[in-house]
Amino acid sequence: MGTGMKIKLPQAVEEVIGQINDAGYEAYIVGGCVRDTLLHKEPNDWDITTSATPVQVKAIFKRTIDTGIQHGTVTVMKGRQGYEVTTYRIDGAYEDARHPKEVIFTPDLKEDLKRRDFTINAMAYHPDSGLVDPFDGRKDLEDHVIRCVGDPKDRFTEDALRMMRAVRFAAQLDYKIEEDTFAAIKELAPSIKKISAERIQTEMVKLLLSEHPERFLTFYECGLTACFLPEFDRMMTTVQNNPHHCYTVGEHVIHGLSYIRAEQSLRLAMLFHDIAKPETKTTDERGVDHFRGHQERGAKMAEEILRRLKFDNHTITMVKGLVACHDRRIEPNARAMRRAVHQIGEDYFPALFEIRKADVMAQSEYRRKEKLEAIEEGFQIYQKMKEEEQCISLKSLAVSGGDLIRAGIAPGRGLGMILEQMLQDVIEEPSHNTKEYLMQRYVP
Repeated sequence: MGTGMKIKLPQAVEEVIGQINDAGYEAYIVGGCVRDTLLHKEPNDWDITTSATPVQVKAIFKRTIDTGIQHGTVTVMKGRQGYEVTTYRIDGAYEDARHPKEVIFTPDLKEDLKRRDFTINAMAYHPDSGLVDPFDGRKDLEDHVIRCVGDPKDRFTEDALRMMRAVRFAAQLDYKIEEDTFAAIKELAPSIKKISAERIQTEMVKLLLSEHPERFLTFYECGLTACFLPEFDRMMTTVQNNPHHCYTVGEHVIHGLSYIRAEQSLRLAMLFHDIAKPETKTTDERGVDHFRGHQERGAKMAEEILRRLKFDNHTITMVKGLVACHDRRIEPNARAMRRAVHQIGEDYFPALFEIRKADVMAQSEYRRKEKLEAIEEGFQIYQKMKEEEQCISLKSLAVSGGDLIRAGIAPGRGLGMILEQMLQDVIEEPSHNTKEYLMQRYVP
């Protein structure tokens, strides 16, 4: 049944498989861990599938946790590490395009593999009998192809999220999606609306944080963004007739993603930085397009979209702030930099420089060298400001509210105004940040 090849398993995984075998049942590692090992990657998890029922698995091991026992999954504990052991199963009818109404246990491994999403995830391995690969997943790995197991329409009708997973795997592995699989996604794309925002968010972020975030374009090409991010589709069809640009807004964003570091807030800010351009576009008498106010409007739209997709508050705050100030020009001098960091907020630096650089790299070559030099000059000024620990907020001011109270200033609005005057003074001239100077100048 298996092919002659060897995968080195962790000792604890071999022990789990061995104990199940010794009790008279089959057991294999399965799914993603087999795929990753064949790709010479370290698996995140080692999933085990078995002919034993959950009750039988629990009888074999001393320490188990009923993690998903209704779906056949028991977690077997080895020391502090847990390993999910799932009974071979056949899924019943899917009623919500996501979850089977029931699962039926089966003694047949191939029946279990048949229900899985893609051929590269439908392989199993045993230390003695080797690889079990009834759907040629290994060949698809070698050919760099994402292909559904069986009829792709059936797989996507069972679980609509698999459409996003196909695109995400293609991006992570830099594979192509097999023709029939892609056609089925295009046909069934509207059913993604049945999937929760949280699950859509997870797949979207995994793709954006991959080595090929530009493959986000595939979501658009197969009709998925029309359902979960229609604002992106508008960007793709918004032309920018302007010397600074050579792409549609959407194409510019896609190119920009390739130039930004793989960090969640940065990649999301790049995705959304021009989200409001379709709404703010005007064309002057010379036929040149302008997008005045797209930063402020874009920040509001980014917040609305991120809330719709159930992102956490920290991410929303960071992305919204970066979108709002991504086009801000800062004069190349230390005083202007201190003012800008104070006004925009320390949390958005140095990320703002990264966003601006990626933005320029995804534009036309018009004045590109000049723009990049200006960004680098600003970054060097910012770095010097940080190294010298120049004061740009109340937390690094030499005088505190307590100092003013002890000097006889009553708590309240007046005290706050004095601190703000001191801070503005210090932002203009860092050498003024001494307790002696500030108290002498601003405390009567």
